[in-house]
Amino acid sequence: MGKKKTPAINSSSTADIAFLLLCYFLMTTTMGSQTGLQRRLPPMPDKNQEVKDQKVNRRNIIIVKINSADRLLAGSEPMDVSQLKDKVKEFLTNPTNDPNLPEKKATEIEGYGTYEVSQGVISLQNDRGTSYRAYIEVQNELVKAVNELRDEFSRRAYGKSFNSLDEEKQDIVKKAIPQNISEAEPKDVSKK
Repeated sequence: MGKKKTPAINSSSTADIAFLLLCYFLMTTTMGSQTGLQRRLPPMPDKNQEVKDQKVNRRNIIIVKINSADRLLAGSEPMDVSQLKDKVKEFLTNPTNDPNLPEKKATEIEGYGTYEVSQGVISLQNDRGTSYRAYIEVQNELVKAVNELRDEFSRRAYGKSFNSLDEEKQDIVKKAIPQNISEAEPKDVSKK
């Protein structure tokens, strides 16, 4: 008796089927777009650079805290997120030269002249339980406050908005109105 051959499976169409399934899944699924904060990190320090502890005058710091219930505390006052921008603008400009608000330092800015630059620093602290939505809202308000101050300075000095200035003038505005936002590592307050 002769050997019986098992019939082979016709695999010529399996590649076509796999391709069609791949196309189907690519067309029907949605890709989540990752959102994040646009921040430029400072450059890495030189290995030979000497590390110094910098002392910052207490009056030059406003501490903005967000707890795990998404409640906001700026300075020593509880507030709504909608009030934060105005509070930060007042803090950074110190219009009445209040001794409890940041000091100003006369700084020579190349291409502009001498300007009283605020020494204010915004310190953002949040709990590990803080929602991402609340964190982003607070970040947006802090950046919005600095951007509005830069825009106001640009209009006074150059008669244009900050975004319509050339790069050289934008650098001058950034030196006059620095964005000093410090972020502390999130703490887990709820476990204490």
